[in-house]
Amino acid sequence: MPDNDASSHNEPSEPRNLPVPVPRPSGVARENGDGFFTRVMRAVFGWKSGSIRADLQDVLEAGAGETGFSPRESTMLKNILGLRERRIDDVMVPRADIVAVQQNITLGELMKVFEAGPHSRLVAYDDTLDDPVGMIHIRDLIAFMTRRAEVKPEVNAKRRKPLPADLDLKAVDLSVPLAAAKIIRPILFVPPSMPAVDLLAKMQTTRIHLSLVIDEYGGTDGLVSIEDIVEQIVGDIEDEHDEAAPATVVQQSDGSFLADARASLEDVTHTVGVEFDVGEAAEEVDTIGGYLMAQVGRLPLRGELVPGPGPFEIEVLDADPRRVKKIRIYRSKPRPVAIDGGKRGVAPPRPSAEGAGARVELSPPATDTSSKSAPQP
Repeated sequence: MPDNDASSHNEPSEPRNLPVPVPRPSGVARENGDGFFTRVMRAVFGWKSGSIRADLQDVLEAGAGETGFSPRESTMLKNILGLRERRIDDVMVPRADIVAVQQNITLGELMKVFEAGPHSRLVAYDDTLDDPVGMIHIRDLIAFMTRRAEVKPEVNAKRRKPLPADLDLKAVDLSVPLAAAKIIRPILFVPPSMPAVDLLAKMQTTRIHLSLVIDEYGGTDGLVSIEDIVEQIVGDIEDEHDEAAPATVVQQSDGSFLADARASLEDVTHTVGVEFDVGEAAEEVDTIGGYLMAQVGRLPLRGELVPGPGPFEIEVLDADPRRVKKIRIYRSKPRPVAIDGGKRGVAPPRPSAEGAGARVELSPPATDTSSKSAPQP
């Protein structure tokens, strides 16, 4: 028996059928492995497997009434999906519109800037806007002034006329420079090509809600706040201090159109009409002011008349050395010309941009031969 037991240990054991994991070929998905949303969409609409993003885009394109989304919800979802394609330079405030202060400004003057503007955060710089040092929040300014004005309760109680809220505002020196107050906070610096959704995540992580857009040479190109990015999803956000923005393009009683130079070419075309077609210029510039500069190759001057697209002319009503502010758009009027021995006629209107090379010829005046004497024989 012992010999039989020993021999049994030396013999190889029979193979056992153990479970072996077999990798699934790439591209083959389990029917039950899809997410709940995908399976519901396939069951309801009969769609094939695809990315959730593509499926959601198809749902939104199908229309709000058929999918259960309200028009407002559908718009916001489309904006969220489109945010990935938005770059910082698409949402930034241009440099010319940035409200900023020098770091040596006094606290009194800083209060005036906050009072005059609609912003609670301002960029602080050294010499120029290309030398930013950070940002200032209005809450930090109020906190600084409150600390300087505080009076101990026991001391205030001994006064003949106690101060309200234990604050002596006369103790606040409003001539103190901003830099000396040490209330300047850090600010983010981002390139114009950065996706807007990435900047939103960075702002949430760093808890810094203001960013300067820096160009390839290190200069300031624009400004982006977290509100600017959120507005790309939910639309314009206005609070109690925001004034209603006037229309950028308004038709006048004489048939002309008064426009802000920052009005988009799309808004101008929508208001003026389809005849106001700038053609390929829309690929290079976004505003009517930019179109004017592209037309003349420089910054137009106040009072200058610039030929526009088709039968239109554009007059610069207001401008400064930095930008065009106000313009007027009107149709070109027929120009009187001298013809037929001093008699005045009307020349045809100027040719459009498409026919700029065409020549307009007037018939020569008829020769009056009645007054000439007959030749002598």
